[in-house]
Amino acid sequence: MEAEKPAGSLFTDTTFDVFDLRPEVRRAIDEQGFTHLTQVQKEVLPLTLAGRDVAVQAQTGTGKTATYLITIFEHVLRNERAGGSHTPRALIVTPTRELAVQVSRDAEILGRHTDLRTLVVFGGLDYKKQRDELSAGVDLLIGTPGRLIDYHKQGAYSLERTEQVVIDECDRLFDMGFADDLKWLLRRLPHPRERQSMMYTATLSYRVMTLGWREMNNPAEIVINPDNITPDAITQELYHVGSAEKLSLLLGLLEREGVGRTMIFVNRRHTARRLVEDLERHGYEARALTGDVIQKRRLRVLDDFKDGRLPILVATDVASRGLHIEGVSHVINYDLPQDPEDYVHRIGRTARAGAEGKAISLACEDYVYSLEPIEKYVGYQIPVAFADESLYKRVIPFRRPRRDDRRDRPRRREPSRPPRPEPLRKAAPPAHESQAAAAGEGEGPVTTPPKKRRRRRRKKKPQTPD
Repeated sequence: MEAEKPAGSLFTDTTFDVFDLRPEVRRAIDEQGFTHLTQVQKEVLPLTLAGRDVAVQAQTGTGKTATYLITIFEHVLRNERAGGSHTPRALIVTPTRELAVQVSRDAEILGRHTDLRTLVVFGGLDYKKQRDELSAGVDLLIGTPGRLIDYHKQGAYSLERTEQVVIDECDRLFDMGFADDLKWLLRRLPHPRERQSMMYTATLSYRVMTLGWREMNNPAEIVINPDNITPDAITQELYHVGSAEKLSLLLGLLEREGVGRTMIFVNRRHTARRLVEDLERHGYEARALTGDVIQKRRLRVLDDFKDGRLPILVATDVASRGLHIEGVSHVINYDLPQDPEDYVHRIGRTARAGAEGKAISLACEDYVYSLEPIEKYVGYQIPVAFADESLYKRVIPFRRPRRDDRRDRPRRREPSRPPRPEPLRKAAPPAHESQAAAAGEGEGPVTTPPKKRRRRRRKKKPQTPD
């Protein structure tokens, strides 16, 4: 019986039966319920399974991660290790910690029936533990550039005999200033002819391809749907609003659309913190995900959002790349992104894996100048919607606690202070010294009377005859 094609335009009519995959890999794919290939998998897997280098551009949520993970597991399982255990057989470089964690979780799912060791390294926690696990030997190493370079300089691992390398969200690595770090890692790898290199992104730029041609072996450039870089399943709206009315309009939109699982993107960290406070003041449960949040809290916030315990996530662009969170119904651009490519990645957090979603953007006077470059980049005008007065909700102003309220608060108990020591008194001189001083013998205490302050007398002016 032929498997039915999943609903939506994301999947093709081709099934995984066209590939002679290892039983361990195929079993993991079947357990996830995947039967048909997506468009990017149909175009890329025949090349990568044959050992070809590729540079791939495809929409977010189209199965790029599964594409290179299947390629890696097939190669590692079918070929013997070329180097020692000190060298990972495959390396995956990601721009953010959150993306590294997600790729490692996907690798654990697809490789659950294999005995391959997968390790993810990133900054923020477990420095010594990660280094010890890396020194013990791994098959698949996933990490961010900074931590990978740090461990390599310490001699925790080697890249001399690594067989495969994947650069995920390669354009973001350039935007975040990792170009030099990325080149440093690539030059520690074997020659491009002696390894397989793969680059994946949703926005493939000219500078990314320049790096590809320099550090790869004649890569095949594959662009999926070049005329439509945003998924068709996303309904987009744009509202022109003043900065002072953005919060009021946001509250109305949340009430109208309903709070299912919503991501709100802002441009600055302090804007995220302030917006979370405003939403909580109006009865909404929200938390912020920014670059200055400690790593343990960032992972906890993401887990709560994925599991449905957190309905609203306010984030900067640190959460706009590569994160696959099922069930995100709405993406709201509270601030229009300053980089046109970030708009594509932001709205790509919804309508993933063939689902439907809605993206709403607010264009205020502070960021409206980004609208024209965004529309030029995506190739169409974002539909503009009109907000009537009923959509603007009353904003509860922030009120500082009054003095009366402060008096009602329990006072902090101050620690008891020790009693002040009594001032030291000079002891009276012995009797013989006082008698000698009275008789004028010896040197007794000399006391001088205080000087009297003279009062200056004003000179009388001579009287002149009239």
